[in-house]
Amino acid sequence: MTCPHYDIKIVQRSNHQSAVASAAYQSGERLFSEYDQKQKYYSHKSEIVYKEVLLPINAPPEYKDRNVLWNSAEAVEKQWNSQLARIIVLAIPREIPKEQYTDLIRDYCQNFFVSKGMCCDFAVHDKGDGNPHAHILLTMRAIDENGKWRPKSRKIYDLDENGNRIRLPSGSYKSHKENTVDWNEQKYAEIWRQGWADTANKYLEANNRSERLDLRSYVRQGREQIPTVHMGSAVCQMEKRGIKTNIGNLNRDIKATNSLMQFIRQTIRHLKGWIADLKEKKQAIIENEQKEETLPQLLMQYLSIRKEERNGWSYYGKTKGNTVDLKKIANITAYLQETKIFTLESLDKHLENVNSKADSIRQSMKLQENKIKNINTFFKHISNYEKYKSVYTEYNNIHWKGRKQKFAEIHKEELNDFKSASAYFKKYPDKKTCNRQELIKERKQIEKELEKETEALTEVQTEVKKLRDIRFCVNKVLEEKTEKKTSVLQQLKENKEQIKKNQSEKYQTKNKKNYIDL
Repeated sequence: MTCPHYDIKIVQRSNHQSAVASAAYQSGERLFSEYDQKQKYYSHKSEIVYKEVLLPINAPPEYKDRNVLWNSAEAVEKQWNSQLARIIVLAIPREIPKEQYTDLIRDYCQNFFVSKGMCCDFAVHDKGDGNPHAHILLTMRAIDENGKWRPKSRKIYDLDENGNRIRLPSGSYKSHKENTVDWNEQKYAEIWRQGWADTANKYLEANNRSERLDLRSYVRQGREQIPTVHMGSAVCQMEKRGIKTNIGNLNRDIKATNSLMQFIRQTIRHLKGWIADLKEKKQAIIENEQKEETLPQLLMQYLSIRKEERNGWSYYGKTKGNTVDLKKIANITAYLQETKIFTLESLDKHLENVNSKADSIRQSMKLQENKIKNINTFFKHISNYEKYKSVYTEYNNIHWKGRKQKFAEIHKEELNDFKSASAYFKKYPDKKTCNRQELIKERKQIEKELEKETEALTEVQTEVKKLRDIRFCVNKVLEEKTEKKTSVLQQLKENKEQIKKNQSEKYQTKNKKNYIDL
């Protein structure tokens, strides 16, 4: 099922983010942040279907009020770079009835978060545009038996072999931090994603739906399929307005190629299964002959069968039907002669070659598509870097804390894009000096090569369709032969039974005559 969106993020004070603001956004309520003494409100109530706060056993009942809960969660965090909350945004399968959305999200949150000790604030959003989704806001700290926030970690002193503390040259004792909860371990992202898939699939099964959710990557699923590139909100808006983008064009090419490969692989798999089945039933092909009939011979028999089926047709219908069949068989026969396919064994080997050819083309296309992805990524980051550098410089030149935070809130997206671009060029410093005209020229050249390879893959698809036609014609002949053979065997069986019956009647008549003579 195409429902892969499952995003986990951390609300961080160092990024000028607020847990209260996040709660206000997903709930559509007016909330007051005690940290910065500002009201948080986002007007989009129309898309909010349901909202609820779920609490673990030890949590104070007043935390049912999300304003109290998230102000309390922020108040206990004293550091400038504190992690305030965790956000999960996930897509809800449209195949599940709308009235079950709330129960679905509540069950998921209760089993995987609240039962572990987290406070959970969730909201279901649905604009009616085919994109139902849920926002889940989770606390980072556990709550003790007295209803107080527990520390995230505790200090543990390292001990020597005698059980004594180890003193460092500085005079302090050697120690390390130990987390009081394991929620931040990387393994939980995988557990939560799998848990969501399992929960959603239970609801799909309960509603007698055949679709199933799988959030694993195509590689982990064992699917030979290329994932599309994330377009982002800006590119999506441009595409909706009918403006073609490089990323949109690449995604369309990837989808078309994936569809081609799926058809080719599926058809070849069915053909190979058909050949394996025929090899076990060679008597249906040989039928009282010293050698196996060739594929061209079977195709000529197909013409005869089709001609017999039209005995009751009009002259015009017979002529038209025979002409269509002759053209079809002529094309197939020419293809068999060209590829030197005359037996099932040679057809089986040819299928292997066709499959290898398709895989080779697809692997080449993967490399070309990855090159285009890298070029597009570079242009995105260099554009953001140059576009928002002045915004970041202005932000850095503000020395008043309040003014700086306000500026960061107003220019949040620009600053995030600039930071992302900076991180990219820090990782790849040589990219900044790339010749842009050369990259544009390279991308156009790769796109031309991709077009040629797509044409080659389309030719493979056409060849596979011919092989599928061969299967249809041969099956028609074999079915006719099987019916005739069954008819003959049935007649022989009836004849044997009649002979036995006659012999039995003759024997009974003879015995009766002997009895009368006596």
